[in-house]
Amino acid sequence: MSSTTRLMAGLIIITLPTIQYGGYFLLTSLMDKQSGYMDNALRQNFFRAGHAHAGVIVILSLLSQIFVDVTVLPEPLQWLIRIGVPASAILISAGFFFSMLSPGAATPSRVVYLIHSGAVILVLSVITLGIGLLRGKP
Repeated sequence: MSSTTRLMAGLIIITLPTIQYGGYFLLTSLMDKQSGYMDNALRQNFFRAGHAHAGVIVILSLLSQIFVDVTVLPEPLQWLIRIGVPASAILISAGFFFSMLSPGAATPSRVVYLIHSGAVILVLSVITLGIGLLRGKP
């Protein structure tokens, strides 16, 4: 494992408490009848999606750090992957959570475009990683 992989993996692991806090927030919102959480199905779906995407993409971020070490790619593309995958977790989750902040929101706010931005970054990052792995070191 390279020192860059170790550094990035350490930074990503340090972000895990934010995902744990998201789970805690969802649990307390479910239990607090005055939170308004159960009154808005769209908000429930957005919050669940934000929490789930954060967890799954962070795991993918950790795996991608290890995979980058065996790719045959120029360093700038390696950094696209190393930063792009974890950044997409942040952008996508933030888009889901922050676009439905108001308990009475009937539609997502324009912050929902963070989801689209994060998705584009994620696609570019994982396709680049896949190509780099296919060209990988023998």
